[in-house]
Amino acid sequence: MSAAADDDLWSAIGDPTRRRMLDLLLADGDGTATGLSERLPVTRQAVAKHLGVLDRVGLVHATPAGREKRYRVDEAQLARAVAQLSSVGAAWDTRLRHIKRIAEAVQRAKDERGTRP
Repeated sequence: MSAAADDDLWSAIGDPTRRRMLDLLLADGDGTATGLSERLPVTRQAVAKHLGVLDRVGLVHATPAGREKRYRVDEAQLARAVAQLSSVGAAWDTRLRHIKRIAEAVQRAKDERGTRP
């Protein structure tokens, strides 16, 4: 996946309403814009737009169901996103450990200068 596609994916996941929608869809197995709007503090039209964003990045897939569409989470795409997030987290853990070592070395140097006669 390209960096632009990753940016789109993370932008989609970054919205709290869309994360809540993913939670609801995962818990229920699937859902419609109408059903989700009844459980969220946004209009059906807003839910439909959010579902469109999630669909474009591949996190949900729509199936026609009468006059509505039923949305289901693509668990493989979600698992891929989780793996990416874990990788980013591990990289930041490494960076933060390095920063901590530098800060501790600076502090030791200060302490040593402070104890000299």
